[in-house]
Order: sequence, then structure tokens, then C-alpha cells
Amino acid sequence: MNMWKIFTVLARITSLLPLFLFHFFWRCLDIFDGKFGAVARYILIAGRLKKCGTNVYIGPFVSIESVRNLSLGNNVSIHHQCTLICLGGIDIGDNVAIAHASSLISTNHTWNDNNLPIKYNPVVCDNLEIHDDVWIGCGVRILAGVKIPKRCVVAAGAVVTKSLSDSGALYGGVPVKKIRDI
Repeated sequence: MNMWKIFTVLARITSLLPLFLFHFFWRCLDIFDGKFGAVARYILIAGRLKKCGTNVYIGPFVSIESVRNLSLGNNVSIHHQCTLICLGGIDIGDNVAIAHASSLISTNHTWNDNNLPIKYNPVVCDNLEIHDDVWIGCGVRILAGVKIPKRCVVAAGAVVTKSLSDSGALYGGVPVKKIRDI
């Protein structure tokens, strides 16, 4: 039996943990930065995701809300201090790297009802998609409804509020714009 099959079996077992225990153990694993921590985080979360590929690395201090709405392909790395709010769904393809301190947010506040304070206006959910072979630089913010096509690089510090149009391109800035083809 290969290693990933063993991890998958263990992930199915840990998926039976009550949610409060899952969150407790998830935070406890933040103190482990090496291989043990990476494997333990994979085993703890893989059985709870909508889909989880193999060779997935999730670093310490990663915050994931609504894990059941997250789909990860093969060879995905999510580095330390990233935040994923998956209420509206987040789908990440194969061979994707997300550098530290990035945020992927599949919800958005509205402000249409003037009779309510903005913070009490409804929250809308919209799926966020990152296709295959994408590199997200550190400190990037990707908002609800965005689709990032295959073979793209999003430069550090960029804010992505709308879907990117061209595959094989470098994007950067606030708000994000195409810089050049790669």
C-alpha cells in the first residue's frame, strides 16, 4: 500500500472527529513546521474537504473556514498564515502554490440596504476558482467570484477583485492588471 493510500485511510478516520475536536487539533498542529506537521495537517483535513488530491502541503497557522466547501487538486501548497474562507466554495486545481499570508475569500458584503448599517447587510457567496499551474505570491488577496486561468502568476501584494482573462500571464497591482505574458 503506498503512502498516500495510508494517509487517505487515516484521513477518513479523522473525518469522524466532532468539529470542535477537529478545530482543537488543527490549532495544536501549528507548532509543527516540518514534515510531521505537514503530514498531520493533511491527515486531519483531507477527509473533510469536498476533494483533496495527493502531495498537498498546508503550512502552520493556515486558517480555513467551511472546509467542506474546499477542493484541492494534486501538488498544491498553501503556505503559513494564509486564510481561506470557503463558504461560497473554493476550487484549486493541480500544481498550485499559494505563498504565505495570502487570503482567498469566497464571500462578500453587500451595502444595498441603506436602512441597515453596512455590517448588517447580507453577505453573498460566490465560488472562487484557481485553475492548474498557478502561483499566488505572498500577501495576495483574491475575492469572491474570481476565476484565475491556468499557468498564471499573481505577484505579491496584488488584490484580485475580478476574473483574470488570459492564461499564461503575470498579473500584479492593486487592483490587479496584466503585466505581461509568461
